[in-house]
Amino acid sequence: MSETSTAPATTLKAVLWDLDGTLIDSEPLWMQAEHRMAAEHDTEWTEEDAMALVGNALIVSGEYIRQRLGSELSAAEIVDVLVEHMVDSLGQDVPWRPGALELVTALDEAGVPQALVTSSYASIASVVAAHLPLASVVAGDTVTHPKPHPEPYATAAAALGVDPTECLAVEDSNTGARSAEAAGCVVLVVPHMVPVEASVRRVERPSLTGLGVADLVALHDQVSGSGS
Repeated sequence: MSETSTAPATTLKAVLWDLDGTLIDSEPLWMQAEHRMAAEHDTEWTEEDAMALVGNALIVSGEYIRQRLGSELSAAEIVDVLVEHMVDSLGQDVPWRPGALELVTALDEAGVPQALVTSSYASIASVVAAHLPLASVVAGDTVTHPKPHPEPYATAAAALGVDPTECLAVEDSNTGARSAEAAGCVVLVVPHMVPVEASVRRVERPSLTGLGVADLVALHDQVSGSGS
């Protein structure tokens, strides 16, 4: 290859990570907080209720809970209670998803920039980000339009100095996958709590366990066409 040769524009340049259910197994912690609030309102909180909130922007979940429980708290106040619970829980222990920490470490060692793109608020994201070699963190309360809007992923790509089409986003929910895809990212879907719809810019794997840097490059090229 000559010195003037360059890789195709769609070659993988960065990996953008979702947080809840992707990097960490935090959904059970959210559900604990939801059940606690429901009990305080003498209301049953069902599995259907819990599943309806997976991947949502927090303020959307807060409004769902407010209406479901008939709470006098505002949606924002409900979110504050949930966030406090999560910060306390994650401060004691971070429940990593299988293969996540190993893959983040491998990408870092390979020099691949990484960012966290989450609907959770910055106070939650910062607790987890402190353990990781991330170049940027985009949280749900630092953007104007949270997931499923493309703004979070577009913002993360810009912070890393790359185009979204050069990024692989790792997601576990429909909301997050829609956000990443709308921004132009290729999406690696690793379902956890809910099934995720198939799409032309998505590729699904059952787990992060066993995946390496070369695998992510191949997955990105497979979808983007840069490997052809």
